[in-house]
Amino acid sequence: MPDHIDQQRRKFLGATALGLAAAPFGLAAMTSALPNSTMPASVKTAASGSRSAFAPLKQIEAGMLHIAYAEDGPANGTPVLLLHGWPYDIHSYVEVSPILAAAGYRVIVPYLRGYGETRFVSAGAMRNGQQAALASDAIALLDALKIEKAVVAGYDWGARTANIMAALWPERCRSMVSVSGYLIGSQALNQAPLPPQAELQWWYQYYFATERGEAGYAKYTHDFAKLIWQLASPQWAFDNRTFERSAAALNNPDQVAVAIHNYRWRLGLAAGEPRYDALERKLATLPTIGIPTITMEGDANGAPHPDPSVYAKKFSGKYEHRLVTGGIGHNLPQEAPQAFAQAVIDVDTF
Repeated sequence: MPDHIDQQRRKFLGATALGLAAAPFGLAAMTSALPNSTMPASVKTAASGSRSAFAPLKQIEAGMLHIAYAEDGPANGTPVLLLHGWPYDIHSYVEVSPILAAAGYRVIVPYLRGYGETRFVSAGAMRNGQQAALASDAIALLDALKIEKAVVAGYDWGARTANIMAALWPERCRSMVSVSGYLIGSQALNQAPLPPQAELQWWYQYYFATERGEAGYAKYTHDFAKLIWQLASPQWAFDNRTFERSAAALNNPDQVAVAIHNYRWRLGLAAGEPRYDALERKLATLPTIGIPTITMEGDANGAPHPDPSVYAKKFSGKYEHRLVTGGIGHNLPQEAPQAFAQAVIDVDTF
């Protein structure tokens, strides 16, 4: 993505991340920089983390879903829940997981609804992609695994899910790592228009709002995903094998319905489910997050994201922001696994 567009995006999205309004935040100064608040992607940790596949996946019924998930590390280790985004999958954490396992953590990496081998229990269930549904899935997974409390971490849809868990169920979250900061939103706030350059960043959301867009995504799912990967991480030289390994997760029969609903719901073009209404009312107040948190950003993130100065005051507990340098884009865990894993370890020892 051209530099001038990137600079415009940072200016325009400083006050909003499509649901992150400037009014409740103000343009607060960034949190005080700690010695490790900026780090190169090559930061070293105790384990190499170099691998290309997970062990055979596990499956468990949790709430509305049969959730497929990868697990790594000792069964009695501190649980860490790693949540992926769209249009990616659990392989965003394939190199993060062994680093954390070597540090003694029990690592859980689930496929979200609409991805991989995760399936709805009921054929008649609404293929709902709203934010509260995804967070409820994550809590149901912790319940099913009998995990009382976990470190939660994610990017994109996964970061928003982690944010909601930390805001609504802080008793279930030890600490959090969130790429691109505070991403909780609401349909009401999403009605506010952005300047044209910022709206341009959300072109796919408006495409998905049309019947043609839904049909196009269904027909060209892999091509669409690859384009998003390229735009969101313009300096990430991923190869075709890496892409196809993750794109296979998009063959899930519910992927199109869940993804389309997610983006239509954000704009108020699709209704959610009444079971989540009370949660959404709480989220619409943009609640603060009090658990220990590290937010992260790559220095070459080509996807829409808020400026750290906007969301710093949304974290009322121990907090640090880290900028990861070296051409790191939107899929930060996969592009900078050492830096991401180190953040998980560090936030757990705040």
